Amino acid sequence: MMTFEAAINNAHLTMRTASKKVMRGKWQGIDVSKKPDFTAYEICHYSMIVRLITESLHEYKRSIRPNLPWADDHFEERVCGQPINPGIEWKNWPWGVNADKFRDKTGLYDHNYQERYWPKFAGATLNETFVAKDYESFANQVPPHHGIRFAYGDLNDVVTELAKDPTTRQAILPVFFPEDTGYQPGRRKPCSLHYHFMLNGNGLDIQYVLRSCDLIRHFRDDIYLTVRLLLWMLKQLRQAEPTYWNGKVPGLFVMHIANLHCFANDMIKLQEMAA
Repeated sequence: MMTFEAAINNAHLTMRTASKKVMRGKWQGIDVSKKPDFTAYEICHYSMIVRLITESLHEYKRSIRPNLPWADDHFEERVCGQPINPGIEWKNWPWGVNADKFRDKTGLYDHNYQERYWPKFAGATLNETFVAKDYESFANQVPPHHGIRFAYGDLNDVVTELAKDPTTRQAILPVFFPEDTGYQPGRRKPCSLHYHFMLNGNGLDIQYVLRSCDLIRHFRDDIYLTVRLLLWMLKQLRQAEPTYWNGKVPGLFVMHIANLHCFANDMIKLQEMAA
Protein backbone atom coordinates (compact mmCIF):
# COMPACT_ATOMS: atom_id res chain seq x y z
CA MET A 1 0.00 0.00 0.00
CA MET A 2 1.28 3.48 -0.93
CA THR A 3 2.62 6.16 1.37
CA PHE A 4 1.36 9.72 0.94
CA GLU A 5 4.59 10.67 -0.81
CA ALA A 6 4.23 7.83 -3.29
CA ALA A 7 0.49 8.46 -3.79
CA ILE A 8 1.02 12.17 -4.51
CA ASN A 9 3.93 11.43 -6.85
CA ASN A 10 1.76 8.88 -8.64
CA ALA A 11 -0.99 11.47 -9.11
CA HIS A 12 1.56 13.87 -10.64
CA LEU A 13 2.91 11.13 -12.91
CA THR A 14 -0.57 10.10 -14.03
CA MET A 15 -1.45 13.72 -14.78
CA ARG A 16 1.68 14.19 -16.89
CA THR A 17 1.36 10.95 -18.83
CA ALA A 18 -2.28 9.88 -18.96
CA SER A 19 -4.49 12.97 -18.64
CA LYS A 20 -6.76 14.27 -21.40
CA LYS A 21 -6.85 17.89 -22.55
CA VAL A 22 -10.35 19.33 -22.13
CA MET A 23 -12.00 22.76 -22.35
CA ARG A 24 -15.22 22.56 -20.36
CA GLY A 25 -16.26 26.19 -20.82
CA LYS A 26 -16.98 27.07 -17.19
CA TRP A 27 -14.97 27.17 -13.98
CA GLN A 28 -16.65 27.78 -10.61
CA GLY A 29 -19.73 28.98 -12.51
CA ILE A 30 -17.76 31.53 -14.57
CA ASP A 31 -17.56 31.43 -18.38
CA VAL A 32 -13.91 30.76 -19.31
CA SER A 33 -14.54 29.46 -22.84
CA LYS A 34 -12.42 32.27 -24.33
CA LYS A 35 -9.57 31.91 -21.86
CA PRO A 36 -7.05 29.30 -23.08
CA ASP A 37 -5.28 29.31 -19.71
CA PHE A 38 -8.34 27.52 -18.34
CA THR A 39 -7.94 24.59 -20.68
CA ALA A 40 -7.56 21.68 -18.29
CA TYR A 41 -5.75 18.36 -18.28
CA GLU A 42 -8.03 15.86 -16.57
CA ILE A 43 -8.07 12.42 -15.05
CA CYS A 44 -11.53 11.00 -14.41
CA HIS A 45 -12.33 8.80 -11.41
CA TYR A 46 -8.99 8.96 -9.64
CA SER A 47 -8.64 7.06 -6.36
CA MET A 48 -5.93 6.57 -3.77
CA ILE A 49 -5.63 4.59 -0.53
CA VAL A 50 -3.02 5.20 2.17
CA ARG A 51 -2.73 3.45 5.52
CA LEU A 52 -2.30 5.92 8.38
CA ILE A 53 0.47 4.53 10.55
CA THR A 54 0.93 7.41 12.98
CA GLU A 55 -0.89 10.22 14.75
CA SER A 56 2.09 12.55 14.35
CA LEU A 57 1.10 15.78 12.61
CA HIS A 58 4.78 16.43 12.00
CA GLU A 59 4.98 13.29 9.87
CA TYR A 60 1.91 14.23 7.83
CA LYS A 61 3.25 17.74 7.29
CA ARG A 62 6.49 16.21 6.02
CA SER A 63 4.94 13.57 3.77
CA ILE A 64 1.96 15.53 2.37
CA ARG A 65 3.56 18.99 2.27
CA PRO A 66 0.42 21.13 2.53
CA ASN A 67 0.45 24.91 2.47
CA LEU A 68 1.52 25.77 6.02
CA PRO A 69 0.71 27.44 8.34
CA TRP A 70 -2.47 28.10 6.36
CA ALA A 71 -3.73 24.51 6.36
CA ASP A 72 -3.43 24.20 10.16
CA ASP A 73 -5.08 27.57 10.75
CA HIS A 74 -7.88 26.82 8.33
CA PHE A 75 -8.51 23.41 9.89
CA GLU A 76 -9.09 25.06 13.26
CA GLU A 77 -11.49 27.43 11.52
CA ARG A 78 -13.39 24.52 9.96
CA VAL A 79 -13.92 22.78 13.31
CA CYS A 80 -14.69 25.97 15.28
CA GLY A 81 -18.28 24.84 15.94
CA GLN A 82 -20.08 27.73 14.23
CA PRO A 83 -21.02 28.35 10.55
CA ILE A 84 -18.90 31.47 10.20
CA ASN A 85 -18.86 33.13 6.79
CA PRO A 86 -16.50 34.26 5.36
CA GLY A 87 -14.10 33.49 8.22
CA ILE A 88 -10.58 34.88 8.07
CA GLU A 89 -8.33 32.19 6.63
CA TRP A 90 -9.47 32.59 3.03
CA LYS A 91 -7.32 35.75 2.97
CA ASN A 92 -4.26 33.77 4.03
CA TRP A 93 -4.66 31.05 1.40
CA PRO A 94 -1.84 31.32 -1.18
CA TRP A 95 -4.47 32.08 -3.84
CA GLY A 96 -6.61 34.28 -1.56
CA VAL A 97 -6.75 37.07 -4.13
CA ASN A 98 -8.68 34.73 -6.43
CA ALA A 99 -10.88 33.54 -3.57
CA ASP A 100 -11.92 37.12 -2.87
CA LYS A 101 -13.57 37.30 -6.30
CA PHE A 102 -16.18 34.75 -5.26
CA ARG A 103 -17.58 36.70 -2.32
CA ASP A 104 -20.89 38.43 -2.93
CA LYS A 105 -21.59 42.14 -2.39
CA THR A 106 -22.25 41.54 1.29
CA GLY A 107 -18.84 39.88 1.72
CA LEU A 108 -20.19 36.32 2.07
CA TYR A 109 -19.48 33.13 0.15
CA ASP A 110 -22.42 31.17 -1.23
CA HIS A 111 -21.02 28.24 0.78
CA ASN A 112 -17.93 27.33 2.76
CA TYR A 113 -16.72 24.42 4.89
CA GLN A 114 -17.68 26.06 8.18
CA GLU A 115 -21.31 26.30 7.04
CA ARG A 116 -21.32 22.73 5.77
CA TYR A 117 -19.67 21.24 8.87
CA TRP A 118 -22.03 23.21 11.16
CA PRO A 119 -25.23 23.77 9.10
CA LYS A 120 -27.83 23.84 11.85
CA PHE A 121 -27.78 27.63 12.16
CA ALA A 122 -26.08 28.52 8.88
CA GLY A 123 -27.49 31.66 7.32
CA ALA A 124 -28.96 32.96 10.58
CA THR A 125 -27.26 36.26 9.78
CA LEU A 126 -26.46 37.96 6.50
CA ASN A 127 -23.67 39.85 8.23
CA GLU A 128 -20.04 38.83 7.82
CA THR A 129 -18.81 36.62 10.68
CA PHE A 130 -15.12 35.94 11.11
CA VAL A 131 -14.64 33.79 14.23
CA ALA A 132 -16.92 31.49 16.21
CA LYS A 133 -17.86 34.01 18.90
CA ASP A 134 -19.18 36.36 16.18
CA TYR A 135 -21.88 33.82 15.40
CA GLU A 136 -23.00 32.57 18.80
CA SER A 137 -25.61 35.26 19.43
CA PHE A 138 -27.21 34.72 16.02
CA ALA A 139 -27.42 30.96 16.52
CA ASN A 140 -29.38 31.48 19.74
CA GLN A 141 -32.01 33.63 18.05
CA VAL A 142 -33.40 31.22 15.46
CA PRO A 143 -34.51 27.57 15.38
CA PRO A 144 -32.10 25.10 13.74
CA HIS A 145 -32.64 24.07 10.13
CA HIS A 146 -34.91 21.12 9.50
CA GLY A 147 -34.92 18.69 6.60
CA ILE A 148 -37.90 16.94 5.04
CA ARG A 149 -38.63 14.91 8.17
CA PHE A 150 -35.71 15.28 10.52
CA ALA A 151 -33.55 17.99 12.08
CA TYR A 152 -30.23 18.87 10.47
CA GLY A 153 -27.13 17.17 11.87
CA ASP A 154 -23.58 18.48 12.04
CA LEU A 155 -20.04 17.28 12.73
CA ASN A 156 -20.74 16.85 16.45
CA ASP A 157 -23.69 14.62 15.61
CA VAL A 158 -21.36 12.36 13.63
CA VAL A 159 -19.15 12.16 16.74
CA THR A 160 -22.18 11.19 18.83
CA GLU A 161 -23.28 8.60 16.28
CA LEU A 162 -19.90 6.86 16.34
CA ALA A 163 -19.65 7.11 20.11
CA LYS A 164 -23.02 5.42 20.58
CA ASP A 165 -22.74 2.98 17.66
CA PRO A 166 -19.03 2.41 16.92
CA THR A 167 -19.59 -0.22 14.22
CA THR A 168 -22.08 1.83 12.24
CA ARG A 169 -21.68 2.22 8.48
CA GLN A 170 -23.79 5.38 8.53
CA ALA A 171 -21.39 7.97 9.98
CA ILE A 172 -21.34 10.36 7.05
CA LEU A 173 -20.78 14.12 7.04
CA PRO A 174 -22.24 15.54 3.81
CA VAL A 175 -20.81 18.66 2.21
CA PHE A 176 -22.83 18.73 -1.01
CA PHE A 177 -26.42 19.57 -0.03
CA PRO A 178 -29.75 19.29 -1.92
CA GLU A 179 -29.66 23.07 -2.48
CA ASP A 180 -26.57 22.50 -4.64
CA THR A 181 -28.48 20.28 -7.04
CA GLY A 182 -29.46 21.44 -10.52
CA TYR A 183 -28.48 24.08 -13.04
CA GLN A 184 -27.54 27.28 -11.22
CA PRO A 185 -25.81 29.79 -13.52
CA GLY A 186 -22.99 31.76 -11.93
CA ARG A 187 -23.03 29.85 -8.63
CA ARG A 188 -20.21 27.87 -7.12
CA LYS A 189 -20.88 24.37 -5.90
CA PRO A 190 -18.88 22.44 -3.30
CA CYS A 191 -16.00 20.39 -4.68
CA SER A 192 -16.25 18.00 -1.71
CA LEU A 193 -19.21 15.63 -1.58
CA HIS A 194 -18.87 13.87 1.77
CA TYR A 195 -16.68 12.28 4.43
CA HIS A 196 -17.45 8.75 5.61
CA PHE A 197 -16.04 7.47 8.92
CA MET A 198 -16.08 3.70 9.47
CA LEU A 199 -14.39 1.42 11.96
CA ASN A 200 -12.42 -1.27 10.15
CA GLY A 201 -10.96 -3.75 12.62
CA ASN A 202 -8.98 -1.65 15.09
CA GLY A 203 -8.65 1.35 12.80
CA LEU A 204 -11.01 4.21 12.00
CA ASP A 205 -11.08 4.75 8.23
CA ILE A 206 -12.06 7.92 6.45
CA GLN A 207 -13.35 7.99 2.89
CA TYR A 208 -13.30 11.40 1.22
CA VAL A 209 -15.25 11.81 -2.01
CA LEU A 210 -14.93 14.85 -4.28
CA ARG A 211 -16.53 15.76 -7.58
CA SER A 212 -13.53 17.91 -8.60
CA CYS A 213 -10.02 18.74 -7.38
CA ASP A 214 -7.21 20.98 -8.66
CA LEU A 215 -3.95 19.03 -8.48
CA ILE A 216 -1.80 22.13 -7.92
CA ARG A 217 -3.92 24.39 -5.70
CA HIS A 218 -5.97 21.98 -3.60
CA PHE A 219 -4.82 18.35 -3.75
CA ARG A 220 -2.20 18.34 -0.98
CA ASP A 221 -4.25 20.61 1.29
CA ASP A 222 -7.39 18.51 0.77
CA ILE A 223 -5.47 15.39 1.77
CA TYR A 224 -3.93 17.00 4.86
CA LEU A 225 -7.15 18.63 6.05
CA THR A 226 -8.93 15.28 5.78
CA VAL A 227 -6.21 13.48 7.72
CA ARG A 228 -6.55 16.14 10.40
CA LEU A 229 -10.33 15.63 10.42
CA LEU A 230 -9.86 11.91 11.10
CA LEU A 231 -7.39 12.62 13.93
CA TRP A 232 -9.82 15.22 15.33
CA MET A 233 -12.64 12.66 15.20
CA LEU A 234 -10.57 10.09 17.08
CA LYS A 235 -9.76 12.64 19.76
CA GLN A 236 -13.46 13.49 20.25
CA LEU A 237 -14.40 9.80 20.40
CA ARG A 238 -11.72 9.03 22.97
CA GLN A 239 -13.07 11.82 25.14
CA ALA A 240 -16.68 10.69 24.70
CA GLU A 241 -16.15 6.93 25.16
CA PRO A 242 -12.59 6.36 26.42
CA THR A 243 -13.11 2.73 27.41
CA TYR A 244 -13.91 1.75 23.84
CA TRP A 245 -12.03 4.27 21.70
CA ASN A 246 -8.71 4.62 23.55
CA GLY A 247 -7.58 1.39 21.91
CA LYS A 248 -8.50 2.47 18.39
CA VAL A 249 -6.07 3.97 15.90
CA PRO A 250 -6.19 5.79 12.55
CA GLY A 251 -7.03 3.36 9.76
CA LEU A 252 -7.20 3.91 6.02
CA PHE A 253 -7.33 7.20 4.15
CA VAL A 254 -9.44 6.64 1.04
CA MET A 255 -9.90 9.42 -1.51
CA HIS A 256 -11.98 9.32 -4.67
CA ILE A 257 -11.99 12.26 -7.08
CA ALA A 258 -14.41 12.22 -10.00
CA ASN A 259 -12.33 14.82 -11.85
CA LEU A 260 -8.70 15.53 -10.93
CA HIS A 261 -7.39 18.34 -13.11
CA CYS A 262 -4.51 20.66 -13.82
CA PHE A 263 -4.77 23.87 -15.85
CA ALA A 264 -2.63 24.47 -18.93
CA ASN A 265 -0.10 26.84 -17.31
CA ASP A 266 0.23 24.55 -14.33
CA MET A 267 0.85 21.56 -16.58
CA ILE A 268 3.88 23.35 -18.02
CA LYS A 269 5.24 23.78 -14.48
CA LEU A 270 4.42 20.17 -13.64
CA GLN A 271 6.37 18.95 -16.66
CA GLU A 272 9.30 21.20 -15.79
CA MET A 273 9.37 19.86 -12.22
CA ALA A 274 9.76 16.33 -13.56
CA ALA A 275 12.47 17.20 -16.09
